[in-house]
Amino acid sequence: MGKTTGFLEYKREIPSDRSPEERIKDWNEFHDHFPEKKLRTQGARCMDCGIPFCHTGTEISGAASGCPINNLIPEWNDLIYRGQWKEALQRLLKTNNFPEFTGRVCPAPCEGSCVLGINNPPVTIKNIEYSIVERGFKEGWIVPAPPKSRTNKKVAVVGSGPAGLACADQLNKVGHNVTVFERSDRIGGLLMYGIPNMKLDKTDVVQRRVDLMAAEGVSFVTNTEVGTDYAVDKLKEEFDAIVLCGGSTRPRDLPIQGRELHGIHYAMEFLHANTKSLLDSELNDGNYISAKDKHVVVIGGGDTGTDCVATSMRHGCRTVTQLEIMPQPPEKRAKNNPWPEWPRVYFLDYGQEEAKARFGADPRDYCMMSKEFIGKNDRVTGLRTVRVEWKKDSNGRLSPIEIEGTEQVIPADLVFLSMGYLGPENSLLEQLGVERDESSNVRAEHGDFRTSHDGIFAAGDMRRGQSLVVWAINEGRGAAQACDRYLMGQSNLPN
Repeated sequence: MGKTTGFLEYKREIPSDRSPEERIKDWNEFHDHFPEKKLRTQGARCMDCGIPFCHTGTEISGAASGCPINNLIPEWNDLIYRGQWKEALQRLLKTNNFPEFTGRVCPAPCEGSCVLGINNPPVTIKNIEYSIVERGFKEGWIVPAPPKSRTNKKVAVVGSGPAGLACADQLNKVGHNVTVFERSDRIGGLLMYGIPNMKLDKTDVVQRRVDLMAAEGVSFVTNTEVGTDYAVDKLKEEFDAIVLCGGSTRPRDLPIQGRELHGIHYAMEFLHANTKSLLDSELNDGNYISAKDKHVVVIGGGDTGTDCVATSMRHGCRTVTQLEIMPQPPEKRAKNNPWPEWPRVYFLDYGQEEAKARFGADPRDYCMMSKEFIGKNDRVTGLRTVRVEWKKDSNGRLSPIEIEGTEQVIPADLVFLSMGYLGPENSLLEQLGVERDESSNVRAEHGDFRTSHDGIFAAGDMRRGQSLVVWAINEGRGAAQACDRYLMGQSNLPN
C-alpha cells in the first residue's frame, strides 16, 4: 500500500518526454525516466484502498477496467516504496510475462480505475512497472531459466505477437517443446512491425525478450506461413496441440469514389514497411512509403492512427491531418463515463503533440466524414469531406448526419486508412475447418480457448477481435493453461 499518508503528501509525477522538436529527428524511444528516489515517492502514493480496482481486469462498457492480467499492483508499489526492487520484480513476473512491453505501450487501464483517481490524479503505475523490469535486466536478475525437465509433448503456436509469445513462454515453463511459427522475417508480430520503434525499440527490447525465450528452449521459425509454406496436415501430424494466435489482420476499407487511386494505403502497410526498412538499412534501401514533403491525411484514430501521424512527422511531411468521424471527447469524464470505467477524455498523444509543436495545432479534426478521393494522373491529390453531427434515429441509435454547406477538399498526397480490423485472415482457418463466430473470429470461449477441433486452441485478437497488447497476454496465458490441461490432464499454470 506504500506510505499510509503518501497519497495526501505527494503529487502525481511522471517523467518528462524528450521535446517533440528533438524526438522527431530520430527513431529512438522518446520517454525519459525517473531516478529511484522519485519512483519510491510515487510508489508511496498507493493507498490502502481496501479493494484495489487497479488489478480487477474486468470489462465495463466495452473497455478494460483495471489490469487484464491482474498485476499485483499494490504489492509491488509497496515494495518499490521500501526499496525492495528484486522482490517487486518477482511479484511483477508472477502475472506478466512481458512487463517491458506493457510498461511502454499499454494505455494503462489500471490507472483509469485507480481508487485514488476518483478525486485525485491516479497512482503512477505504468512508469513504475517499466522501471521494475528494466532494473531487473540492468541488475542481471532476469536470466534464462529453462525448465528442469521436458514432457516430450510438442506444441505449435501459430503467430508470434504478444498472445503467441505469452502462450509459448508459459507452455515452455512447464516443459513442453514449443515451436512458434511466424510468416514475417522477424519474431514479434504486432510488437515488431505494428508498433513503431520510437514507442517500442525492436533490438534492445523485443529481440532481447525473443533471445531470452530462445535460450530457455522455445523454437522460432520465421518466413513460414502455416497453410502456405507449411502444410496444415503436416502441422497436425507433427504436433500434439496447436494454438492459433495469428491476430486480427483484415483491415477495414473505405470504399468511396476514387479508392483505386495510388497513394491510398492501409495504415499497417505504412508502419510495417517503415519498421522493416529501418531495421534492415536505417531506411537507406528505400523500401518504404515515404511521407517526406507530402500532404498526409490519416483517416481514423486510435493508437495506429497516432503512429501514422508520428511516423509521417519523422519522415518530414509537409502537412498532416487526422480525421475522426466521432465527436471530440470532453476534457473531463462525462456523467455517462464514471470511474472505474476507462476515462474517455481528450488528450494529446505523442504523435499529435509532435504535429502541434511543428504545425501549431492538434492535427485531429472531429466529426468529419470522407466522401470522395480526388486524383490526377491516377494518384490521389485530395479528399472531399463533409462535417457531420450525431443524432438519434427513430430507434434511439446515434447516426452521423451531414451538415449542409460544410463540404471541403483537403490536400492529400498520401492517405492512410486506420479504421480498425474486421477479423483474422481466412485461408488458414478455412483449411483447419474451425468454427467462426458472427464477427468471423475463431469461436472459442474465453477461459476455455478450445476451438471446434480437438487439440486446437485460439487466443488473442484472432479469438476476441482487435484489442490491447495486455489482453493478448491475458489470452495467451489462458490458452497455455487450457492447452497444458489438454496435454497432461491437469495444469498448475496460472491463467
